[in-house]
Order: sequence, then C-alpha cells, then structure tokens
Amino acid sequence: MRILKINALKIAAVFLTFYSLESTAQQQENTISQDPKFEQLLNEKRKLNSNIDINDRYKIQIYYGENSNARKTLAEFKKEYEDLDGTIIFESPTYKVWVGSFKSRIEAERQLIKIKDKYPYALLIKPSK
Repeated sequence: MRILKINALKIAAVFLTFYSLESTAQQQENTISQDPKFEQLLNEKRKLNSNIDINDRYKIQIYYGENSNARKTLAEFKKEYEDLDGTIIFESPTYKVWVGSFKSRIEAERQLIKIKDKYPYALLIKPSK
C-alpha cells in the first residue's frame, strides 16, 4: 500500500508541475519597425553584388600591398584603361588591386600581355570564394 501512495504522489507532482507551467505561460507580440533607408541601402548592395562575378571569371592582379598605394594604383589604372573595371580587395593584412573580368583564360592572357608593359608584376588569377 505504501508503494502505491508514493507512485500516486509522484504522478500528481509531475501533473501539477506541467499544469502550473502552462497556466503561467506568457504570450507576447513583437512589432519590428524598420527604417526605409535600410531597405534602400540593402537594394543598392544587392545591385552591386549582382554585378560582381568573382568565382567564374578570370582577373588580373596588378598590385599587392598597402591601402594608400593600392588606391593610387587603381586610380592610375582607371585613367589609362577606361574600358576595364577594377576593385580593391582586402585580405588581411594587405590590399590587392584586381582588374578586369574575363570569361576565358585566353582573353585574360591577351589583356595581361598589354598590362604587363605598365605593371610588370601583374599576374592572372581566378579567385575563389
């Protein structure tokens, strides 16, 4: 008889515990308000990212070093080669200047030959993620 009383007490305690948790639960509604400028910036970022195809295109690296020199190099390059786009990539602790976006390796190598006249340390790369 004593064993039955202990089991009944345990079952009652477990039942009351779960019942009391449900009866004291709270409900809350959250409202998030977002600045419209944030959405505008996000759309601009999406446009920029869609224009940059890093993984499936060849690029030419014309500089590797400090930030100030990378900016100067890119500005000089854009004056000289207006038809090619360029960008500065940061890979800790240095900056790289990548130019062009070539679908095929042959196309990139032709342009590399022209660029090596002005930038002798230029090299052909195919960036990964």
